Amino acid sequence: MSQLLQHLINGLAAGTIYALVALGYTMVYGVLKLINFAHGDVMMVGVYMGYATAFALGRQAQRSLWGVVVIFAVAMVGCALLGFLIERFAYRPLREKPRLTALITAIGISFALSYGFQLDVGFLPGASPRAFPEVIVPSEWFIVGDRDVVVWNWQVISFLIAVGLMAALQFLVYRTRFGKAMRAVSFDHRTAALMGIPTDRIIALTFMLSSALAAGAGLLYAIKDTSVSPLMGLYVGLKAFVAAVIGGIGNVPGAVVGALLLGLVEEFVVGYAASTWRDAVAFGFLILVLLVKPGGLFGRVAAEKV
Repeated sequence: MSQLLQHLINGLAAGTIYALVALGYTMVYGVLKLINFAHGDVMMVGVYMGYATAFALGRQAQRSLWGVVVIFAVAMVGCALLGFLIERFAYRPLREKPRLTALITAIGISFALSYGFQLDVGFLPGASPRAFPEVIVPSEWFIVGDRDVVVWNWQVISFLIAVGLMAALQFLVYRTRFGKAMRAVSFDHRTAALMGIPTDRIIALTFMLSSALAAGAGLLYAIKDTSVSPLMGLYVGLKAFVAAVIGGIGNVPGAVVGALLLGLVEEFVVGYAASTWRDAVAFGFLILVLLVKPGGLFGRVAAEKV
């Protein structure tokens, strides 16, 4: 029983990080019907921004409360600006083009970021993995029995930060004028424009918001995993995309549920089977869900008139 509880804690901690990235895929798909495959690499850029900020602050300052806030703020604001630039100069000119064109562009941006950051030129980090600074010093906050169940401080802090960001997003989408405008653009951006909604601004802000969430998720992942590299965005981004599809791409609560389920499935596979089976079982779980619910757990299958 204690082993099951430990795996539940670990799975939920991982799932909340996946959820923040999956929400970015879902938001962009909701307003543009575009799978932004560069989203995971935007997360990677945010991690390196946090990495550079932490070293600029110094060892003592980076572990203080204000230091952690500064690291998250710099990474999230920087990625929000990156998301704006990507939408403005890469996706907006292709908005009326076939969807395949935008999809290929997204893949190209992903490769440009992930492989461009492997160049050891100027401010670029190079291909070698680096250890992320210990901005949160690991310590055991809760122990049950003879270390049968251990809850670490970074798990609790990551969970609270992720839940706080998701709650803020939920409030923004369903309780504000911007959220109402975003949902109108998601329903039909042409009709929304005729109703006076600034669709370009709403779409740009959606990209900025999703990119900021990706940066926050990336920092939480780096604090947990400690090793960062230019290709980390491909791996985490793909897992988050799988989570978004499981929940129903375009559905905000579905992305969260799908990510939590994926985190739990991976943790149970690692705990009760073998870590080498983790990725295979994750994609097997995706296939199983789509066989039962082709639109995802909370999604709908759209029918197009030919």
